[in-house]
Amino acid sequence: MPYLSGNGRNRTVVPWRFETWILTIVGLVPAALYFWYGAHDQLGADPVNVFERWLGLWAVRFLVLTLCITPLRVMTGYSLLRYRRTFGLLTFWYACMHVAVYVGLDQRFDMPVLWRDMTRRPFLMIGFCAFILLVPLALTSATWAIRRLGRRWRTLHRLVYVVAVLASVHFLMAFKTYTPTSVGYAAALCGLVLWRGGHALRHVRKRVRQDGTRQGTVLK
Repeated sequence: MPYLSGNGRNRTVVPWRFETWILTIVGLVPAALYFWYGAHDQLGADPVNVFERWLGLWAVRFLVLTLCITPLRVMTGYSLLRYRRTFGLLTFWYACMHVAVYVGLDQRFDMPVLWRDMTRRPFLMIGFCAFILLVPLALTSATWAIRRLGRRWRTLHRLVYVVAVLASVHFLMAFKTYTPTSVGYAAALCGLVLWRGGHALRHVRKRVRQDGTRQGTVLK
């Protein structure tokens, strides 16, 4: 079981050795469940579309969870950073499955038809751009990549906020009508991006004030 390290508000949830693997398996259960439903004709009259949409929805859900980790740490002091990589990879895997179902089952790998569909429906191109940006984030999520890239790793992974904006636009446009689900998740993603921007701005202002204080002390 996980335990807490640290005191007061600065506490870190330290997972059991295999807990992230269990979280990954549990996170993939919805995909397996809907695949089973589709294989047994339980997804309605258009099973491919239903399966495709549900995979996209779960990709958005895990993206929201990924982006919630830092605000949770800042506001409560509890750090779940050890789980962020797992949530991020689940986002990527669900996005991969979402794209694979669209390309393979919906468009049947017909590239001319696929390209025509993407150019006629802009939200598809927006979603594809979000997916492309996810690829380098997933490929550099391992510890060795963090060590090798150094400070560049943090800069690269800020692309997740661009992904969040693109995903929210794609999600809203895909539904065609504003529903509580589409608006809710899009608002959550945009809200998390705005929070991160505000938090970064406050951090910069704080550093500027500290630098000014140090310079004033030296001049005295």
